[in-house]
Amino acid sequence: MIKPTRHAKNNIKLYKILTEDIEEVLEEAEIRYIEQDRHVAIKRITGKYENMPLKVVYMIENDDKIIVTAYPLRKTFERR
Repeated sequence: MIKPTRHAKNNIKLYKILTEDIEEVLEEAEIRYIEQDRHVAIKRITGKYENMPLKVVYMIENDDKIIVTAYPLRKTFERR
């Protein structure tokens, strides 16, 4: 189950991010890595967010994915 934090909810509203897009990034990420205790997933969604990749930062607690933040990346990204 996906549970956004208050910060994530604010970003989702600000950038008009759809829940389906967050789920797509989590399931089919082009880039995935871990920083400290947070997981990061990045995916470019064709035709949305001015063709900028969508970055989703989340933590896993029990079987839930807690979305810490989500936003379109304004800078170019490279595969790690």
